[in-house]
Amino acid sequence: MKPLRTCVFPCAGWGTRFFPATKVIPKEMLPLVDKPILQYGIEEARASGLDKLIIITSKGKESILDHFDRSAGLERSLRERGKNDLLADVESVGQMVDLIAVRQKDALGLGHAVLMARDAVGDEPFAVLLPDDVILSDEPSLLQMRRVFEETGRPVVALMEVPENETSRYGIVAGEMIGDRRFHVSDMIEKPKSHPPSRYAIIGRYILPPEIFPMLAETGQGAGGEIQLTDALRRLVAEGEFYGYVFEGRRYDAGEKLGYLKATVDFALRHPTLSGEFRAYLQGLFGNGKAIEREAVGDDRIAGRGKGTRQRV
Repeated sequence: MKPLRTCVFPCAGWGTRFFPATKVIPKEMLPLVDKPILQYGIEEARASGLDKLIIITSKGKESILDHFDRSAGLERSLRERGKNDLLADVESVGQMVDLIAVRQKDALGLGHAVLMARDAVGDEPFAVLLPDDVILSDEPSLLQMRRVFEETGRPVVALMEVPENETSRYGIVAGEMIGDRRFHVSDMIEKPKSHPPSRYAIIGRYILPPEIFPMLAETGQGAGGEIQLTDALRRLVAEGEFYGYVFEGRRYDAGEKLGYLKATVDFALRHPTLSGEFRAYLQGLFGNGKAIEREAVGDDRIAGRGKGTRQRV
């Protein structure tokens, strides 16, 4: 089995749920506290041992590549003004990674976006990370999944248990939990309208073999007139063992407004320099100094044991 070193980031969508803000700004570049959304995904991939990073982009997304490029003029200006802390931040981003950019000329869905990476990926296994799905965890979710892949040599998708009334928003897997957060997948259904086969939803992390590419090439347009990745994944399920992994962590749909706001609050509360003042602001705003309690999804609940953890703000 060839080593896993590649991660694909589909970034070609319009970001219509954030219009008009994303009319000229890629949604992947919207700031989540002090970093663009995409940078959290890049950092997760790097922390999971992946160093060949491929961005699937489209017209008007040049700022994505610019962000991870060197900015000699800005660096020189910061150096001359003695702003060394800011200089260190700018330099670290510019040196973080070298990206491979592939243009998706037609918006034909996630499956088509992944297919566009075929030549860049080659004949190696690869991960797919959807930047909209931001995951806050002590250990990178891709690294958690990587262990399953390396032990089994088979495809792995990230899973999260969701309420039954929300299953129509996700791809839902069928099969059985086999322990240690692993789910043996026997089938999957894209956004079931009724009678979902389980409450385990596929979240935007995948580890796939290169054999998925010819399957995607043969996949016709499905739901919404798009080439659905789920349709090709079902063929992989039919041809061999396929696993899901219920990751440890909290997931935010930062591609929609409410999820983005929730992520902003929680990431700000963990920020090394902002958390204290921001927490005090929230306490004064909502409780006249009284601590606010909110439910945070804890590891037990994610694992399907129905528990949550209280977090004090």
